[in-house]
Amino acid sequence: MEIDGEVIGEARTVTDVLEAAASHGIPIHDLDDPDAVRWVGGGKYTWTLH
Repeated sequence: MEIDGEVIGEARTVTDVLEAAASHGIPIHDLDDPDAVRWVGGGKYTWTLH
């Protein structure tokens, strides 16, 4: 998972994404908002290893 271009860890679930964002001071209220979240290689329910 990246935040502002920096790799901060690995997310395996949507909950991981929300927790990591919150721990970096980024509240996410809408996982479909492209200004808040950019899904690469999948979506919020589809995961691909990179």
